[in-house]
Amino acid sequence: MRIAYLGSGEFGIDCLNAVKKSNHDLVLVVSQTPKLSGRGKKQTPTPVSKWAASNSIDLIETSHVNEPEIVKEISSYKPDLILVIAFGQKVGPELVNLPAKGAINVHSSLLPKYRGAAPINWVIIDGEKETGISIITLSDKIDAGEILSQSKMPISENETAGSLHNKLAQSAAPLLLETLDKIEKGTAIYVEQDDSKVTFARKFTKSDGHLDFSEPADVLERKIRGLWPWPGASANYVSKENNKSIRVTFALTQIIENKNLNGLKAGTLDDNLNIICGQNALKVLQIKPSGSAVMNYKDFINGRRTKPGDYFSTI
Repeated sequence: MRIAYLGSGEFGIDCLNAVKKSNHDLVLVVSQTPKLSGRGKKQTPTPVSKWAASNSIDLIETSHVNEPEIVKEISSYKPDLILVIAFGQKVGPELVNLPAKGAINVHSSLLPKYRGAAPINWVIIDGEKETGISIITLSDKIDAGEILSQSKMPISENETAGSLHNKLAQSAAPLLLETLDKIEKGTAIYVEQDDSKVTFARKFTKSDGHLDFSEPADVLERKIRGLWPWPGASANYVSKENNKSIRVTFALTQIIENKNLNGLKAGTLDDNLNIICGQNALKVLQIKPSGSAVMNYKDFINGRRTKPGDYFSTI
């Protein structure tokens, strides 16, 4: 099949590599226009745009994929199927209905659970035991199309959003190739989603990562893993001795059972320099001070002469 790929994010790179090596013909890549980033406000192409350039695949960059001129240009490549992965734009009905084999999407959850922008983060924060990949048709509602195929994956105890992202991206590629072959042969089975089981995974902002240590340690530990590396779970570290503070982001923590709080306020460091929480405590393993790289907690406390009674406060 002749395939046009619409995508922007790193999540789809493994799938792009797989399609390029397959018997299908990747004729076009469409991605978001470059964004201005950094102090110099330089234009930064998306990971997918960079991939297309390095693999000599025709590329269209646009912030309005449904404009008539863009639709006409995509149509000129005569795609049999449109493949959408982490694109960042809603694809309109004119494009969806353009190819004979339709338009499909690779989504990083076991639909109908976790429709939306941030399923990888939310499955960790919510304490799910498994997640996976769903390949669906595009529909007018976000992530509500018919399911063509799914694969499941367990979520490990120390999984972060970053590590799970990479595992799911790798697992998506072979599932996609199987699905494309079935579509081409006409053997694909299209299954409607059960609307009674729908849940949503809303997009995050930086403020979602501001920790409140009055919450239980297990809730906070999942947030820290689910928000790493972005937007990051953050707080202000305050030295009781000099009242100096620095913003930090937690990279890795461990739940510590702590029933003897000695009246310490949530956020305070106990005698073992663990953080008192609304229930139990958190042992910090890795931490990232603002403006610095990730470091072991021991190096952090040694460098700041951290003592019991110092505390982490909500930003």
